[in-house]
Amino acid sequence: MQELEKQLYTSLMVIMPYLAGVVFIALFFIRAGYGIFRSRAWGRSLPNKIGWILMETPAFLVMLYFWWSSSVRFEMPELIFFLLFEIHYFQRSFIFPLLMKGKSQMPLSILLMGFIFNTINGFLLGESLFHLAPSSLYTQQWLSTPAFISGIIVFVAGMIINLHSDHVIRTLRPAGDTRHYLPQKGVYNWVTSGNYLGELIEWTGFAILTQSPAALIFVIWTFANLAPRAYAIHKRYINEFGAEAVGKRKCLIPFIF
Repeated sequence: MQELEKQLYTSLMVIMPYLAGVVFIALFFIRAGYGIFRSRAWGRSLPNKIGWILMETPAFLVMLYFWWSSSVRFEMPELIFFLLFEIHYFQRSFIFPLLMKGKSQMPLSILLMGFIFNTINGFLLGESLFHLAPSSLYTQQWLSTPAFISGIIVFVAGMIINLHSDHVIRTLRPAGDTRHYLPQKGVYNWVTSGNYLGELIEWTGFAILTQSPAALIFVIWTFANLAPRAYAIHKRYINEFGAEAVGKRKCLIPFIF
């Protein structure tokens, strides 16, 4: 079983970066049909809250399995890696969906793609951090390295930005109001997709503090998935509210993109 896991891990580590490139290009031409771009063309759907729970939970559960099955589960810094990842996905899987307002729908096709990705991502990170990492790598001394300290700071900053940006989006309009509004608080003063910026910063921090190649692939996938959507949202805001209202805000990365 362990040998099969290693072979699968190796194969996916080669495939996933190339697949991320394909997804990155494709999403500039195909808008994923959920949220602001919800479309019946994507087929059958189910309530957004249920969709998010089913889509995000695999990452939480797969990482839990790999951590629990590891001989280093209560060692530092592995325990910290696990807790940071699980805190994010507990919020994303079980808290974020319950805070959603409205009666939006999620296409089953989007749910399935997200489910598969989160399962693969949880597998790659869990295998990398808890089963394949050399025993001499993540020692107590790792906790005092510049990579770990700076990575923790970046991760926490990204999480705060992500949570605050989600709150801004949820409170844009009062109950019963169906109009669209341009978010303008927090990092939305610099980008039109502040929640995506927070998530990108968060996983960049995770890659820095773990120095894991699997975590780096996660950052690549995060950018490949979110950058085209952020670009599409930016264009929609310009069309809906006007270039003057959007101003100098960028799509995803302040002052750059």
